[in-house]
Amino acid sequence: MRQLARAFVPALCAAMLLALIPAQADIRLHSLFTDGAVLQRNQPIRVWGTAREGERVTVRFAGQSASTVAVGGRWMVQLRPMPAGGPYVLTATGDNIVDIHNVMLGDVWVCSGQSNMQWPLSQTENAEAAIAASSDPGLRLYTVPLAAAPEPVADVNRSWQVCTPATVRDFSAVAYYFGRELRRQLNVPIGLINTSYGGTPAEAWTRLAVLERDPSLRYLVENHRKAVAAFPDTLVAHTQTLRQHSAAVDAARREGREPPTPPQRPGNPEVSPWSPGGLYNAMIAPLLPFPIKGVIWYQGESNAGRAWEYRRLFPTMIRNWRQDWSIGDFPFLFVQLAPFMAITPEPTESAWAELREAQLNTMLTVPKTGMAVITDLGDEKDIHPRRKEGVGKRLAYAALRVAYERDIVGFGPIYRSMRVRGNRAVLRFDHVGGGLVAQGGSLTGFTVAGADRRWHNATAEIEGNTVVVTSPRVPRPVAVRFGWANFPVVNLYNRAGLPATPFRTDDWPLTTQPRAAR
Repeated sequence: MRQLARAFVPALCAAMLLALIPAQADIRLHSLFTDGAVLQRNQPIRVWGTAREGERVTVRFAGQSASTVAVGGRWMVQLRPMPAGGPYVLTATGDNIVDIHNVMLGDVWVCSGQSNMQWPLSQTENAEAAIAASSDPGLRLYTVPLAAAPEPVADVNRSWQVCTPATVRDFSAVAYYFGRELRRQLNVPIGLINTSYGGTPAEAWTRLAVLERDPSLRYLVENHRKAVAAFPDTLVAHTQTLRQHSAAVDAARREGREPPTPPQRPGNPEVSPWSPGGLYNAMIAPLLPFPIKGVIWYQGESNAGRAWEYRRLFPTMIRNWRQDWSIGDFPFLFVQLAPFMAITPEPTESAWAELREAQLNTMLTVPKTGMAVITDLGDEKDIHPRRKEGVGKRLAYAALRVAYERDIVGFGPIYRSMRVRGNRAVLRFDHVGGGLVAQGGSLTGFTVAGADRRWHNATAEIEGNTVVVTSPRVPRPVAVRFGWANFPVVNLYNRAGLPATPFRTDDWPLTTQPRAAR
């Protein structure tokens, strides 16, 4: 697999570098290299851009220099790794000279996902106070424009911005709070690249060829290609519908009635943000191969109806990004779905609970991943909970543990094992963080079932580092679930103040699981 990755990445980069022919002979740097940029410390520094065919380009940076010749109108050089520091000037020289000022070396994090990652700081709890106190010359922001594309895009017309009240107001709240916490803990420059798009599924962020190679995911590509092929006929049918609508409007006006609503123009599947690979091409490919420290990710709502598939799709996407970036298995940290929708009495079935389990399985099986649990930060009526500060901080704790290998409690309790003693199910956990805690009273959110697979609400008590679950209706427990609902009402934490992830001990069929997989 690593050999395939090494072979693919140069080819992908070359394809992107050849995608656009420069409009003039002057050398230009990719837009990731603008005033105020953050370059990844302690990794080889890749710098690239466009130039006249055959033009010799030299890059000088912090006492280093490297030269190359433009091929196909594109060039790239690589400099030796450097520690955190700055500000520096990066100079690219060819037929002309380009100076990039105020460049810092630090840690660069890609911040991606759907609307809860995209959600701006200005629309969150305590926004004005946070914005007023946001100025930090060591925190830099870069936002990738919303777009989808049928082929990989080479560059985007954006630039780095130093974090100020003016620049952070519309920036990702989760990303900002994450970066702010890392700044406090590490005291090195932090660069945040926000590349997120509301309402989008994980397959849109995955390269089409990767999906096509997976037998269980190939249907996504096949359906997409069918939609693209059918689009001309869809437009013809839409034209006919418009004629019918126009006639209906004329008739309504003659009769003094309200005209009917015009039909919506069908979207082109080749540039749809919901199409497989489209967001990868337009919002991830332009960032390659810019060295980064890692990724934070907040997504899953759009895949909840296919939660079982997400167990395969999400790890596939992570491996895809890691292979294409060609910098090893960088840390990939993500947010478990927040509670949402009406609170209903447990026990219940829940596609959102199944998606949370898919996320947990990813953390437990994919190396160098971590998950922020936010069961206490949801909103029953809003899929976009406004309390984003806690989300960003918990991602930062996960980063300190996974990416920086700090000896801290980075996660809440995670179920490890169950042992049945008579009518008692005794649960053990990892990441107890000094001990288990029931916040605000008796433990809630536990259900138990016997061999008949019928779930009943249960009583749960903390005994040392275990939780003991019982129900008078289940004399011989077989399985336990915790927080298994769209909106779990739960209060199990560790002493570090981090909530336990919802879980189940059974392997019984799920509502989103295809019958063939049961």
